[in-house]
Amino acid sequence: MSEKKPDTPETPATSPGGALKEAESRLHYALRQLSQASWVITVLAIVVALVVGAVLILATNPQVQATAGYFFARPGDFFLTSFEVIRDAYSALFRGAVYDWQAATGQRSIRPITETLVNAVPLILAGLGIAIGFRSGMLNIGGQGQMILGATFGAFIGYAFSLPLGAHLLLALLGGVLGGAIWGGIAGVLKAKTGANEVIVTIMLNNIALYLLAWLLRQQWFVQTGSNQPITAPVDESARLFGLLGSGFRLHAGIFIAIAATVFVWWLLERSTLGFEFRAIGENPEAARTAGINVPKATALVLIIGGALCGLGGAAHLLGTEYRLAAGIAGTLGFDAITVALLGRSRPLGTFLAGLLFGGLRAGGVLMQTQTGTPVDIVLVLQSVIVLLIAAPPLVRAIFFLPNPDGSPRRKRRRRSKNGEAGSDGQRELAESRGGSAAGANTREVTS
Repeated sequence: MSEKKPDTPETPATSPGGALKEAESRLHYALRQLSQASWVITVLAIVVALVVGAVLILATNPQVQATAGYFFARPGDFFLTSFEVIRDAYSALFRGAVYDWQAATGQRSIRPITETLVNAVPLILAGLGIAIGFRSGMLNIGGQGQMILGATFGAFIGYAFSLPLGAHLLLALLGGVLGGAIWGGIAGVLKAKTGANEVIVTIMLNNIALYLLAWLLRQQWFVQTGSNQPITAPVDESARLFGLLGSGFRLHAGIFIAIAATVFVWWLLERSTLGFEFRAIGENPEAARTAGINVPKATALVLIIGGALCGLGGAAHLLGTEYRLAAGIAGTLGFDAITVALLGRSRPLGTFLAGLLFGGLRAGGVLMQTQTGTPVDIVLVLQSVIVLLIAAPPLVRAIFFLPNPDGSPRRKRRRRSKNGEAGSDGQRELAESRGGSAAGANTREVTS
């Protein structure tokens, strides 16, 4: 008589749709955790990034390498040279970003802070657009493409039309907003109507925008220059953002637009009904749908508004500093805006301050390289380390031995002895109890 085996329920295979929903739920959780991270974590992440940058500066400096060759003979030379190299590098970074006390004139001494503000304008505007998506549980990677479309629309209106002074500038900026909104709206509508993953769609739209711009720059009706160079005619004076401090500075009125956009995003997310819907779908889309919120509509609007802000950033960058549209108009601004939103914890004020920080790193990195010979790529390393630590708060807590957010102490691993036995009597008792429970369960199963 053969023993009848108990029926074992088959484990259903995970469908592609279920896997996608699980990935999106994890994404919502990660974005929610990033927005709730402590400001202490942000500050400590910057400190760790500066320490890592200092180590790399020392590793690439020939003077430090020379003193390391006779370290055991005269260690004081190594430490003194290392201190001087780090001091000079970070001093040059600060003088290039905030205030240059070694400048010959007062005008040149305050020029660094103005360059920081100029670099920060597109980062703040695009970072705010990305932050809206983060607060709504959506990862908008398409800031690069949205900035390209915003710059394209703004540039064409700026040099192809002749309008009065105020109206021309306003229309060019609105064109940038429209271009970014259209590009972001494509991803928003696809996600709302078909459930398409916004990460994949926005990444592909970045490439489409890049090649679309390359094609437009080969069309004579678009560039209006009469030459074969892939660059457009300059925008009219009436369409340019006016300067604030005279001809010796590049600072323009775009900084006021960035401040106004920061206030608008704060009001939108914290004080408006639409912003409440955005935050609700970011916390739990199913609960938001149960509460009567039109989730597809809100999803589309999130990416449309975010794209509009990114497009405004691209238009402000072109109308304020570049004045001509070329293939590399956006550079890496769209991708840097993602790091700005992450560092700012997707909050309007935090994003504004993070944009100032990254703008300062961009401005100061140039002087640091020219005066000390430190590679400007160190700035990219600083940005990358900051984002890495912001995205992994437990790593920062582990480095500085900080407690968990709920106040519970960190779990410590118990060391094992050399013969592989448990390091405490409590662990052995726990293992024996588990073994006894398992044995009892097996006995009952056989008896039955």
